[in-house]
Amino acid sequence: MEKVLVIVIHPDLKNSVINKRWINELEQYPDQYHVHDLYQQYPNGIIDVAGEQQLIEQYNKIVFQFPLYWFSSPPLFKTWQDEVLTYGWAYGSKSGFKMAGKKIALAISVGVAENIYSAAEKYKYTLEELTRPFELTFEYVKADYRPLFAYYDLEINTQATWIERSVPLYLKYLTAL
Repeated sequence: MEKVLVIVIHPDLKNSVINKRWINELEQYPDQYHVHDLYQQYPNGIIDVAGEQQLIEQYNKIVFQFPLYWFSSPPLFKTWQDEVLTYGWAYGSKSGFKMAGKKIALAISVGVAENIYSAAEKYKYTLEELTRPFELTFEYVKADYRPLFAYYDLEINTQATWIERSVPLYLKYLTAL
């Protein structure tokens, strides 16, 4: 199995329930997963662009793991995209495309039930629709954007059994990338 880079983007991981649990599980398999926590790495928000680019170049499977945050991602992910996906490295007319062909995916923890994200419900759009900017971004740099993984209903279902149920589902998803 090819090693997967999991880039965690959680602004308050110490108080997280599900993302912290997923990381603890992934860290049990260091030969299969490399966990890279952006908020821990860059607490001041200043990103080492060359370091991030070198890290990305080492992996063919990359998952961005984060909680849904105002119908998108935590802000450090946008900063990461703006600074790391540079002309001449991630895209360009004659050079770049260092992410070309890499399998890229999102793993998102969501507070409310999945059915709330639909045309007939409160939030009007599916999670896939809300994450289209990520899809377009990674397609633009010629990466192989994969369907996302989402685990819903975490505001109501915080008990250990609900959280533990997510772990094998997440691992199965990562294995199938």
